[in-house]
Amino acid sequence: MSAPTSFTRRIIPTVVLIIGLHTYGLAQFEVRSSTAGQPPSTTLAVGDFDGDGKLDVADATNSLQIFLGNGDGTFRSPTNYLSSTGTLFVTTADFNGDGKLDLAVSDLNGLYILLGNGDGTFQTPTLFQTLPCNPLFIGTGDFNGDKKLDLLVTGSCSYFSIFLGNGDGTFQPTPINTTPPYGAPTGVGIGDFNTDGRLDVAVGQQFGTISQVQIFLGNGDGTFSTGAFYNVGSSPEAIAVSDFNNDGRLDLAVTSLLGSTNVFLGNGDGTFRNSASIPTIGTLWVIAADFNRDGKSDLAMATLGNNADIAGIYVAFGNGDGTFPSLTFYPAVGEARILAGGDFNNDHMTDLLAPDYGTGNMVLLLNTGVVKLNPTTPIQFAPQLIGTESSPQTVSLTNTGKSTLSITRMSTHAPFQETNTCGSSVAPGATCDINIVFRPNTSGNASGLLNISDSASSKLQIIELSGAGTVVAFSPNALTFPTLKVGTQATKKVKLTNRGQTSLNITLIYTSGTDYHDFTQTNDCPTSLGAGAYCTISVTFSPLKTGNRSAILGVEDDGGGSPQTIPLTGVGD
Repeated sequence: MSAPTSFTRRIIPTVVLIIGLHTYGLAQFEVRSSTAGQPPSTTLAVGDFDGDGKLDVADATNSLQIFLGNGDGTFRSPTNYLSSTGTLFVTTADFNGDGKLDLAVSDLNGLYILLGNGDGTFQTPTLFQTLPCNPLFIGTGDFNGDKKLDLLVTGSCSYFSIFLGNGDGTFQPTPINTTPPYGAPTGVGIGDFNTDGRLDVAVGQQFGTISQVQIFLGNGDGTFSTGAFYNVGSSPEAIAVSDFNNDGRLDLAVTSLLGSTNVFLGNGDGTFRNSASIPTIGTLWVIAADFNRDGKSDLAMATLGNNADIAGIYVAFGNGDGTFPSLTFYPAVGEARILAGGDFNNDHMTDLLAPDYGTGNMVLLLNTGVVKLNPTTPIQFAPQLIGTESSPQTVSLTNTGKSTLSITRMSTHAPFQETNTCGSSVAPGATCDINIVFRPNTSGNASGLLNISDSASSKLQIIELSGAGTVVAFSPNALTFPTLKVGTQATKKVKLTNRGQTSLNITLIYTSGTDYHDFTQTNDCPTSLGAGAYCTISVTFSPLKTGNRSAILGVEDDGGGSPQTIPLTGVGD
């Protein structure tokens, strides 16, 4: 049976390399690092590009960026190729048989091949084909049985194309086109669905009210015969291919933007039967992997928003019978459209990498096994006056395993400090608390890590910490006004003091927030406030409506942590 290939979405697909899967254990994902990229990311390809045993990433943005991995879940600064060409898609494979990973890339001009040098660099991109429509997805496989990798390409045209490979990194210039019955493919899955040794293709389609997956059975020469079709949720976006019920036959998971994720179990003859409907919403991408090392395929799905309208990642754990009863949501990314999987810290557990489409940052969620941390996101502190200590923020650690969790070390460094109730061990099912405080001695941004060494992983488990020290001191730190009749007003004052050793440059003082029209401010603050000096801000509350009213007073300056804010509240009667 040919190895399953999953993957595609209408506009922004990704390619996934899954490695290091073993059996047993649980899975919990925690945000551990964020690497700056160039927004917006449209595709990821994962592989060991420099042969050092550490996973690297090719990121399609406006350019093609190559991030070499450090093997601990972090990445080096990227190298750029195809700068500012509008890169749309990237996939990786060894196209010339030299044992080094190469790249196939599409942009607004066409299709490129970048042959790998084996050291993390690539040869000059070769444009081998221009197309009548923008290529939005590139899949790989041997579609004509000559043991040479071919390319499957889809775009905004109403067909998918097979470019036959020559085995030397070049491809036949004339494609073999197959036209689905209902327009341009919106998702593609590749695998041998009828166990005849020839690669087949599943294609998602949306045409009017028709939402379906159409099966195309490979003839072994790059052409296809039309198979059955299956109804799915509105706007199918991506397809993952795997054996979800461990019967040796390939199955499908189809995610839809306006519907649930549908699972179809393969009969081994190119036909499928319905198995499960996973209650996701707004999902754009899906990958299959064994995240909890129990020998059963699981699913991870990127979503623009769940039922609470929060973007992030769904993880559904499989029972091994084609059902996925356990669904967990991780609000890790501001705008989740794609994701990739791989063992990015070499602990033999599959992690998730999800670019934030809005910021371009690549957010890594490390698989922490039996250790469940809450919250799952990095710990961020509000601006804190230098020389003072913040209120503690608490992270709960739960041992979800069936044996005692041993903790050998837990530590952080100034300006962050931790105390905990965990001790040296946590019993099965038990929870302990880690309390973290922020005490800055200098102004400006600060970052750090909470390091946890335990028996759940061979690698340090980390929690990102961030905050900002500021020299700006408010007195009081909040203003609460009495209940006032609509149309009347009251004024309170805030003292702003520069606790720094140099002058504080103030650029703006303002009110903002939900009901900012109810709050106005005047001040006697100069643009440059001397060390140790203070000024006064007068805030007037004049409710325009009845009920609770709220806003913030903000100050923009160079004192660290700008803008510093304090809450304003009042009640209109």
